[in-house]
Amino acid sequence: MGHIINSLSDLKNLAVSNGKKKLVLCAAGDEHSIYAVYDAYRAGVIEPILVGQEEEINKFRKGCKDFENFEIYYEKDEEHVIRKSVELVVSGYADILMKGNVTTAALLRGVLNKEYGMRERRFLSHFALFEVPNYHKLLGITDVALNILPPLKHKVQIVKNAIRFVRSIGIDKPKIAALSAIEMVNEDMPSTIDAALLSIMQRRGQIKNCLIDGPLAFDNAISKESKQQKNIPGDVAGDADILLVPNIESGNILYKAFVFFADAKVAGVVVGAPFPIVLTSRADSEETKLNSIYLAAFSVKKS
Repeated sequence: MGHIINSLSDLKNLAVSNGKKKLVLCAAGDEHSIYAVYDAYRAGVIEPILVGQEEEINKFRKGCKDFENFEIYYEKDEEHVIRKSVELVVSGYADILMKGNVTTAALLRGVLNKEYGMRERRFLSHFALFEVPNYHKLLGITDVALNILPPLKHKVQIVKNAIRFVRSIGIDKPKIAALSAIEMVNEDMPSTIDAALLSIMQRRGQIKNCLIDGPLAFDNAISKESKQQKNIPGDVAGDADILLVPNIESGNILYKAFVFFADAKVAGVVVGAPFPIVLTSRADSEETKLNSIYLAAFSVKKS
């Protein structure tokens, strides 16, 4: 997927070389998130800003030796916690927003709030970067967390968000496989039609800085042997950098299958905003949270 990042273990050093970034942990009352933030701080990647209710934040004072070095904002309730967190990144004071002990929906509502959030309406999507032991390079998947059943116009935005993000981490022209269950267009399977249209849009210059092919079944996208057996032409099949999933169910299942069955490592961020958003689930490991912070920090333009 390029030469800058060959494994997720590269992310820490790359993030360090990109200079320290200010990260806002929204609702800093979540143990796993706050310790991941602490580890990233000790690694020299971020300067933490904690926003939350006083009693929630102060539970962690004894566990974090450098707590006094953190910038902290106490707010009275969740609404004010989200508002303050979003204002810090929207204003440009901070570089990265991270979800703590707050729901995804509530945090993203704050990001999109016209009063204190982003002034320009943006389409947000989730991007996950995987290191799968038996794949020959890093592999991105989008969107597994936000957009439930995206129509074609939203898939275009998901693809453009992914392209913009991977270019920020040094991958100039990603190969994108638009997935379905088969590699032929079938009018009874709308995902095959969307995939074919995306492929045509890329070839005609409506989607730039990438190669898109589809529909492709999962094996066609990632297996050169499968590509050869089915005589699938082009440079994407068997060598995909990014998998565009047709819906959130298939993406979520694939994400978790990689983690639990394939022993994959992963980093994930929400993309599309002027700043990266680290948005992990409670089920994600501390390593995943830490890798996600490193990925976000590396993607921020060097100051």
